[in-house]
Amino acid sequence: MKHLVLAAGMLGLLAGPAQAQLQTVSDLSLNAAQQLSGAAMAACQLKGRQIVVTVLDRGGNIVSVQRADGVGPHNTEASRRKAYTALSTRTDTQTLATNARANPDAANLTTLPELLLLGGGLPLTAKGHIVGAIGVAGGGGALHDRACAQAAIAAMPELDPAI
Repeated sequence: MKHLVLAAGMLGLLAGPAQAQLQTVSDLSLNAAQQLSGAAMAACQLKGRQIVVTVLDRGGNIVSVQRADGVGPHNTEASRRKAYTALSTRTDTQTLATNARANPDAANLTTLPELLLLGGGLPLTAKGHIVGAIGVAGGGGALHDRACAQAAIAAMPELDPAI
């Protein structure tokens, strides 16, 4: 009996650290992704620009893609890759592009097939934790794409402001 109590106590000690290692994470819902996509589309349409917007969850899965009429087909993949780049590096893709041009050590990022170092991709964070990413393409240049992504994030008070 004494050994049984001791064994149960030891198991309890082992179980405690396992629970302490689990994290609580926020997931980006379909509704939130659709709101982000709609806000990006609306922001660009107000400026007379047609875009494709892709929203990824924190695992890199596509949650939403919207394409305005008349946008070139290559922009769908570009928006996904911008979002993926922002998510995997946790950095604004405009910043990555600037750093890659200025720093020879960062230039090799352009050789990774999934990364696209072109403005328009932003990580999505909530309370400092990454929850996904947004990528915008087709808006007539990287700065225009980035502005539409920033407008989408600003329209969602649950998200931390874009940098």
